[in-house]
Amino acid sequence: MRVLLLSGALSLIFTLVLTPVFVRGFQRLGWGQFIRQDGPQTHFVKRGTPTMGGIIILLGIVFGYFVAHLITGATPSYSSVLVIAIMLGLGAVGFLDDFSKIRQQQSLGLSPRAKIVGQIIVATAFSALAISFPDQNGETPASLAISFIRDIDWLTFAVFGTIGSYIAFAIWTSLIVVSTSNAVNLTDGLDGLAAGSSILVFGAYVLISFWQFNQSCFSASLDPVVAYKCYEVRDPLDLAAVATAILASLIGFLWWNTSPAKVFMGDTGSLALGGGVAAMAIFTRTELLLPLIAGLFLILTASVVLQRTYFKLTKGRRIFYSSPLHHHYEIKGWAEVTIVVRFWLIAGFLAFAGAGIFYLEWLGR
Repeated sequence: MRVLLLSGALSLIFTLVLTPVFVRGFQRLGWGQFIRQDGPQTHFVKRGTPTMGGIIILLGIVFGYFVAHLITGATPSYSSVLVIAIMLGLGAVGFLDDFSKIRQQQSLGLSPRAKIVGQIIVATAFSALAISFPDQNGETPASLAISFIRDIDWLTFAVFGTIGSYIAFAIWTSLIVVSTSNAVNLTDGLDGLAAGSSILVFGAYVLISFWQFNQSCFSASLDPVVAYKCYEVRDPLDLAAVATAILASLIGFLWWNTSPAKVFMGDTGSLALGGGVAAMAIFTRTELLLPLIAGLFLILTASVVLQRTYFKLTKGRRIFYSSPLHHHYEIKGWAEVTIVVRFWLIAGFLAFAGAGIFYLEWLGR
C-alpha cells in the first residue's frame, strides 16, 4: 500500500512542478505544434504551442514508480515493468511521428503504414514477454485465454499448440494495442480531453487491480469463505501502483494542459497512454471489458470510421461536420471547455460502469 501511494505522490509532484521547466526547454528547441488545415479554424491560434509533452508524462511515471520502490525497498514487479516498457516503446513511435512533423514543418508526420508497423513491432515484442517468465505460482503477466472479467476457459489460444498459440496471442495483442493506442491518439484533439479521459480510465484500473490483490488466489490472508471467487492474476498490487503512477503523472500534466494548454502531449503521449491502457486490460484479464472501460475512446474512433465509410459510400456526403466527434461539436459552436468537460463525464461514467460490472461479477458469483 505504501508503494502505491508513494508512486502516485512522486509522479504527481514530478509533472506538476517540472512541466514548466520542460515547456521552456521545448520552446528553445522549437518543438511547436502544427495544425492540420482541414481542422476547426479555432485551432490555428494553438499553432506553435510546445508539443511532445508525453515525454514529461513518461518521465513522471518512471520517476514515481521506481523511486517509490527504491524508498520502500519493494521489488518492481515484472508485470508493471512490462506496462512501462510498452508505454516507452509506443512513446518512441509517437516521438518519431511528432519529431518528423516538426522537422518537416507540417501537421503530417510518419505515414499511417509506418506508424502501424511501429506499433505492431512493439506489441509483438510485448506479447512475447507477457507470456514468458512465470513466477513461483506459475503465473505469467498475460494469459493465452481471451478474458472478459476473468479468463474464458473455452476461449483460449492454447488449442493451436505451442507455436500456433504464441502467434495467435501476438495477433490478438497487436489488435488490442494498435486499436487502443490509435483510439487515444484520435481523442487527443482538444486541450485536456485525452489526459482527463485517461485519468478516469486508469482510475478504474486502479480499483480493479487493487480488488484483485485483495481477492488474490495467492494471498495468505484470503478469506476461505470467498476463496472460490479469487483471481488468478500476477502482481495485482503492483499493477495498481503503476496505474496510480500513470494517473498521478497525468493529473500533474493536466494542470498545464487544460485550456488554453501550455503544452500538448502529442503522439508521444497519446500512443503511450493507449499502450498502457491495453496492457492493463490484458494483465487484469479484462480484455473484452475494455471497450466499456475505455468507452469514450471507442465512441470517438467509431465516429471517424462512420464518417469515412459514409463519405465513400455516398461520394462526398458527411454525417458529422468533422471527425472525430469532438470537432463536430466545435464547428457547431460549442465552447472547447464545454465539450471537454462533457466528454470527461461520459468517459467517467463508462469507466466506472466497467469497474462496477467487474465488482458485480464478484458479488453475483
